[in-house]
Amino acid sequence: MPYLRPVPADQSAPHHADDTGRGAGPRPVPGRPRAVPGHDPRVQWVVSLAVVIVGVLTIRPMGLSGRGLAVAALVVVNSAALLARRLPEHKVPPRLAVVWLALGVGAAAALIGLSSSGTGYLFAFFLAGHIGYRLDTRQALVMAGLCSLLCGAVLYLRLGPGHEALPWVFGLATGAPVLVGIVNRSQRQAVRAAIDAAESAERAARAEARTAVLTERGRIARDVHDVLAHSLAGINMQLELADALIDTGDLEKVREAHAKAHSLVKESLRQAQWTVHALREDALPLRETLASMLASSGHQDALTVTGVVREVPAEVVRSLLRIAQEALTNAARHAPGGAVSVELAFAPASTALTVRNRPATRPAVPGEGSGMGLIGMRERVAQLGGTLTAGPVTEGPHRGDWQVEAVIPR
Repeated sequence: MPYLRPVPADQSAPHHADDTGRGAGPRPVPGRPRAVPGHDPRVQWVVSLAVVIVGVLTIRPMGLSGRGLAVAALVVVNSAALLARRLPEHKVPPRLAVVWLALGVGAAAALIGLSSSGTGYLFAFFLAGHIGYRLDTRQALVMAGLCSLLCGAVLYLRLGPGHEALPWVFGLATGAPVLVGIVNRSQRQAVRAAIDAAESAERAARAEARTAVLTERGRIARDVHDVLAHSLAGINMQLELADALIDTGDLEKVREAHAKAHSLVKESLRQAQWTVHALREDALPLRETLASMLASSGHQDALTVTGVVREVPAEVVRSLLRIAQEALTNAARHAPGGAVSVELAFAPASTALTVRNRPATRPAVPGEGSGMGLIGMRERVAQLGGTLTAGPVTEGPHRGDWQVEAVIPR
């Protein structure tokens, strides 16, 4: 009878967990067949043993000499060939399987020819069914035809041409179970294909989940960078300036630097609130938030809005606000005292943000940045399918300014 032996789960196999912390269970052992639903190995053992036991009890003659010894030997060979069906497929090479089943067919035909009574034909029937299950269709049909011809010929020659046709026609039918085996093999392959597809889908889902986790980690890292690197860099610049002014004795300027540092601390708290909103996917009003950001940076009335104002997706708002924050911080760091202008343009197919700053009017205080600001801006825009340009303006009325422009599709 067709079967597929299930492989017990390896208790020592490690259980892998995905990024969500759920155990993925032991991975399949390469080269071993997986258990297919509907094929109980215990049932297969019971059926095989039942055929052997019934054969031993019914097949005659059976003895220790002469024809009885030959019949007994053939019963042993047939029993071994039948029980060998339990061998896992990955442990039996295809060529060895062909030889084993061919010998089994020959032994079954010989047993039918030598025995005078009993159920020797059952060995031929069950082997034919397993041939259809174990071998490919072409080989199975050829060997099943050989089984039918051998069994039919043996009965025909033993009974003689004058005997009724039913016995040797019955011998020809011994190869018929091959069709059942072929059907079951096709079902097994279909089940395996479904299992493979499900496992592939599960692996793809895990990979997608991992990619989503890594993407989210990158976004959080950029948000943390925007808050910490920008704010701390600005505060550090003002404190270093205050330290330098102490030696000059100009207490008024020291107080001014201290006040700016204090203002940056407050701004840092606001930026932290913006980051929390962004991480929670809360939607911030783009125009109002930009205006508030510019005012807190000391650039009153620096925002210009063109086009028809409309609501834009939360991720676009978040990216544009972070880009504006990065550009304003860079302007304060590299061009202190220079005028800043911000333009927010709503076009039918896109939303554009342009931040320009004039050259510095006072010396810039040396400071260390993370070096990730421009990279982070480009990553944000690229994820939304937009473009970002940053660099000096070389022509037009804004020649000599530094400009950052982000254009994100609507």
